Amino acid sequence: MSRPNILWICTDQQRYDTIGALGNSCVSTPNLDGLVNEGVAFERAYCQSPICTPSRASFLTGMYPSSIHVNRNGNPVFPDFPPLISKILSDAGYECGLIGKLHLTSAFGRIEERANDGYSYWQYSHAPRDDWAAGHDYADWVRAKGADLSELIKDETGVPAEYHQTTWCAEKTIEFIQADRSCPFFASVNIYDPHPPFNPPQAYRDLFDTEDVKSPLFRESDLTQQSRLAAVDFQSEARHPDELDISSPILPQSPVSSLIEARTGGSRDARTLIAAYYAMIKLIDDQLGRILTALERSSQRDNTIVIFTSDHGEALGDHGLIQKGCRFYEGLVRVPLIWSWPGNFASGLRSPALVELTDIVPSLLELCDLPLPGYLSGRSLLPILTGKQSPERHRGFVRSEYIDALDLPDGSVASMYFDGRYKLVRYHNHGLGELYDLELDPGEFVDLWDSAGHLDLKAELLQRTFDAHMLTLYPGPARMGPM
Repeated sequence: MSRPNILWICTDQQRYDTIGALGNSCVSTPNLDGLVNEGVAFERAYCQSPICTPSRASFLTGMYPSSIHVNRNGNPVFPDFPPLISKILSDAGYECGLIGKLHLTSAFGRIEERANDGYSYWQYSHAPRDDWAAGHDYADWVRAKGADLSELIKDETGVPAEYHQTTWCAEKTIEFIQADRSCPFFASVNIYDPHPPFNPPQAYRDLFDTEDVKSPLFRESDLTQQSRLAAVDFQSEARHPDELDISSPILPQSPVSSLIEARTGGSRDARTLIAAYYAMIKLIDDQLGRILTALERSSQRDNTIVIFTSDHGEALGDHGLIQKGCRFYEGLVRVPLIWSWPGNFASGLRSPALVELTDIVPSLLELCDLPLPGYLSGRSLLPILTGKQSPERHRGFVRSEYIDALDLPDGSVASMYFDGRYKLVRYHNHGLGELYDLELDPGEFVDLWDSAGHLDLKAELLQRTFDAHMLTLYPGPARMGPM
């Protein structure tokens, strides 16, 4: 069997509702629209944690963060088991390349400690900050072009597109996919944007008028609700979208709040930040177009699976919040997930099925005719991708977790269970919870947790989420005997 190339592009902190072909008329994403129209878009894809490291550990292994005990940002090392999909593919004969962010271990003032990851091509940039003594490939690329990243990031107009980390990711991806080789490739491309500090190049920022962007999901009652949850970890305090809290309690060496203030002219209102967010996505889309053109010109497009997704979402003013933390609103846990392989996958298919990012690994293993280990929590999407199964249903529910994920004082522990209509969130060490009926309340404004008329439903969902968690626990190595 001739195995396909795999191009997996993962942005950082990109919400589900940021693609033109999927319903957002305010953005400009012609290349992503093209992927949607020629491939399969899963419209209800959910990450397994709204925080970087646990989410990435999950979708690169096909297991839940709690199952592999990778629940936090800032880990010193990554466990030896389970293997990353890149390691499995490398062992199967793929040449594997990492471009951009990995974030399986801490990148605090250092190049992160690598796991047994299988990457032979390594172009690393955790973030567009030049705060490592050596080995920051993106910063070195900027220097080779005659500029200084540490100075560029101070510019209130943003890093110009020609020096931007998104552009660097595209150039290194093109270099990797066009290399002369006799084996298939696996390219893992991890763009830092549209992550804060909302710093698109000015030329891109000028493309979006604050009056034309979508408004955040907000009601005055959100301030009361978020006050009830104020003790639960989050990177911002709830405020009216006209005056969001953009302070950054994380990474004191990176003054995110002052950068946001500078790049947005001192504005803290949601529309200004949303316009900047859309501008970053526009730059991503332009660079995606360059990568896809390079695939076409190298005559590899027909034998290359393209995946586009993100590790988690961004509050972006919804419910008065900005950035991320221990909440599970749609903008934070629902992400884009697009698959394209011309002639092999369905074309123009939009699936409303519930899927998880854990489903990516088993899908790739099946596509490459490799065995599916028994420890996987993910379920292959191949039947939907190839049109052999109805796109209407894949999972009965999806889960997401937050377990002391950020370096914040509280150390919150929480989980989400969503069955496609009812979303139950339990803040386990706070005695708090949320319950929403997304069929009647898609904006998640009416919390039913304390509703007398929903006590039986809440009890049933609590039982289901407990059962679901227990069934994710990996029992260990295969049994060798009866005792």
